[in-house]
Amino acid sequence: MTWNIAQAKQQFSEVVRLSVQEPQAIYNRDKPVAMLVNAELFEEFHQCHTRQHEPTLSEQFSEIRTALQDARLAGLELPARSTTQRSNAFVEMTLMVAASAD
Repeated sequence: MTWNIAQAKQQFSEVVRLSVQEPQAIYNRDKPVAMLVNAELFEEFHQCHTRQHEPTLSEQFSEIRTALQDARLAGLELPARSTTQRSNAFVEMTLMVAASAD
């Protein structure tokens, strides 16, 4: 159901009562200005809205990068990688399978 602002003021209790059954639209000069919804529907909307505004992983990394730059730690030094070749279990397994097939 729709209400103009004056009706909604005069019959506020009725608007609230009906909002339990379905959202109540309130208009000002043929333009929607508000919706009165029951608490359960609002909570669902609020949870959905909150989830949509959680920062993405990319945004979180960007925030961390900015914080590091602000703290003048943008150029963190990383230790050199070892030149020692590490074993690769997948390659070793593949070689064993190939050798046993011969």
